[in-house]
Amino acid sequence: MKLGQLIGLLVVSICLYILWQIREVLLLVFAAVVLATALNRLARRLQESGLARGWAVTLSVAILLTVLIGFFWLIVPPFATEFRQLAELLPTAIDQLTPWIEQVQSNIPSQLAPYLLPQKPGGGGNTLSQQLQQQLQPFLSQLLGGAGAFVSNTLGGLLSFLLVLVLTLMMLAQPRAYRKVFVRLFPSFYRRRVEGILDECEVALGRWIIGALISMGVVAMLSLIGLSILRVRLALAQGILAGLLNLIPNIGPTLSVVLPMTIALLDGVWWKSVAVLILYIVIQQFESNFLTPYVMAQQVALLPAITLMSQVFFATFFGFLGLILALPLTVVLKVWLTEVLIKDVLDLWHSDREAEFNAAGEAESQKVAQVDHNAPILPARTPKPPDASIDEPENEE
Repeated sequence: MKLGQLIGLLVVSICLYILWQIREVLLLVFAAVVLATALNRLARRLQESGLARGWAVTLSVAILLTVLIGFFWLIVPPFATEFRQLAELLPTAIDQLTPWIEQVQSNIPSQLAPYLLPQKPGGGGNTLSQQLQQQLQPFLSQLLGGAGAFVSNTLGGLLSFLLVLVLTLMMLAQPRAYRKVFVRLFPSFYRRRVEGILDECEVALGRWIIGALISMGVVAMLSLIGLSILRVRLALAQGILAGLLNLIPNIGPTLSVVLPMTIALLDGVWWKSVAVLILYIVIQQFESNFLTPYVMAQQVALLPAITLMSQVFFATFFGFLGLILALPLTVVLKVWLTEVLIKDVLDLWHSDREAEFNAAGEAESQKVAQVDHNAPILPARTPKPPDASIDEPENEE
């Protein structure tokens, strides 16, 4: 390897290391890009109605702030009240469960009691209710002890959100300037091509945003109607929360059912909690099998396996923020791989042996198809040879 190639490899390695160290900041910048893309499309629609660019951007930002303030006003205070009520009712619920637990304990066979009901080292036995209380105490202590960490994480999340909001406003004010800075990072002969790829990314992100908003709106509306029929409290807030969590496929719907089931249990009617679970299962089956395939097929073509693998990958390496941004990251990554790797590299990669490779591939495909066509469904059974020990007489000594 020549000295210039070695230096180039070293520079690339250092750049990759630096990018990996600031990956969380890059994710926040990407979140700002996604938000700025959505607001920019809204501003363009407002400009088409006759508004100037400045007024269109101002109105778009005002709509965003109104939605955020309305979300926190509808979601946070009611849920805080319900959680406080749940914490107050928890000791009462344990007391109500104690007679039932003791009845279950009395019906346990004596042979299984040492395994199901561990004894104290001193010989005294513990009832199931006492064991339950002993296990809840460390959990509550840990929960209270983690309050400081929760507040710290909340402040960190708030600062990250403010950073994303400020970056969004900056990009929205001068989108062409930031785009030119990014394009100039590429060689001069490829900059026009990068402009086209960025246009494709903007269109793909816009389609994904539209599809996500449609899916979120339908899920929120169905959840609101179902919870209202079941007379579950905070139906509006829980419907909005279910729609927002639907932004995270596969995981968000599972998280969205926890709060309504918990609040339904506060009413003291167990069947209502089961009905909420069935309701959310029906809604998610409708969303997964009918709504998402139709909407996303019209907007963004992503295979379900690729969606799941992207969530696992980005959540593993980038944490919770990577999980939230997994789908838009996958959409942008798909555009870049399709345009750069496939169209600009692989599709233009020719070889003198191309005809030979094509002929060999076609011959192999025909051979496999012929063997698969002639193969029986079940292999033929061969008769088992008779046991030789039966036919041969035993040697007598």
